[in-house]
Amino acid sequence: MRKAVFIIYGISTMLLACREKKTGSAQQPETPATNNVQLSPEQAKNAGIELHRAEMRDMQSVVKVSGTVDVPPQNIVSVSIPLGGYLKSMRLLPGMQVSKGQVLAVLEDPQYIQLQQDYLMAKSKLVFLEADFRRQKELNEAKANSDKVFQQVKSDYQSQQVLVRSLSEKLQLINIQSEQLNEGNISRSISMHAPISGFVAKVNVNVGKYVSPTDVLFELIDPADIHLSLIVFEKDVVNLASGQKVTCYANSRPEEKYTATIHLINHNINENRSSEVHCHFDKYDKKLLPGMFMNAEIAINNAHVMAVPNDALVRWENKSYVFLAEGKNKFVMTPVETGHTDKNYTEIKTTLPDADIVTKNAYALLMKMKNAAED
Repeated sequence: MRKAVFIIYGISTMLLACREKKTGSAQQPETPATNNVQLSPEQAKNAGIELHRAEMRDMQSVVKVSGTVDVPPQNIVSVSIPLGGYLKSMRLLPGMQVSKGQVLAVLEDPQYIQLQQDYLMAKSKLVFLEADFRRQKELNEAKANSDKVFQQVKSDYQSQQVLVRSLSEKLQLINIQSEQLNEGNISRSISMHAPISGFVAKVNVNVGKYVSPTDVLFELIDPADIHLSLIVFEKDVVNLASGQKVTCYANSRPEEKYTATIHLINHNINENRSSEVHCHFDKYDKKLLPGMFMNAEIAINNAHVMAVPNDALVRWENKSYVFLAEGKNKFVMTPVETGHTDKNYTEIKTTLPDADIVTKNAYALLMKMKNAAED
């Protein structure tokens, strides 16, 4: 009986020991037990370890931002008609190229006829009043009529001049040349001409529709001054200046790079703590369409900073480290705060001791430390 109790007690002790061992293994942190690593001369040779000091370098950092292809307001033209009418013909589609002066549409309306009629009648009456004015002026100089009669004729003549001039300007608004208008070429239709060269962005009407002066019939865009509008956060805006170079690309074609130059910086920070930066493309490409989303990288010249080769840095648990040499083939993994990266070098913001660091195959040391911790 006593022998059986000892056996049961022994089994229980073994199970408890196994459970504690298992629990202890589960709670073991996945980090190196120490920041030190020691290599034998043979291990150091096989690992290809190289040592150098951190050095001061002129680093060029890059700010990554996003934005859109934009057109300045002066290059977007909304086309409307000052006098309403019915759209008689139109052959435009969005995306079509147009030239300045090209006929965009033809409209017709009875009021166009009335306006031409009023102008020709006013012009005819002006001829009569001009002749009467000259005659009354001569009579007044000869004291053959009263000043009152002459002043009335003069007033009528000047009023008719104003009327003819105003009707002429109204005709100009609907693209009718008053100098060429006579009773033989009165027309019920007028033509709308393109005010700029560019391409059609919007068509808001169809044939047969009546349009009023407030309606925008077409929207034209002049791509001559197409630019890149970037959204830059306030912490980066202070590092930007006109003339800095920008490299950008579209999400659909990341391999196709475009270059631009910063032209204007809006120094007003909005509610999103960002500002707008306008850039001019160094070379226009027809593939760059207004509204297209773009990613961009802006090169910024930094001050003289401490930097190490990228191969000197290792990542462990979302932190950056370098290995400092401490004695022969002995190294200490030291945490560092990194900055910008440029040309295979990374800025180190942490003050490092005056010692060599591992600049090649640093990950071999990290692997050895992990293996040692697992052992």
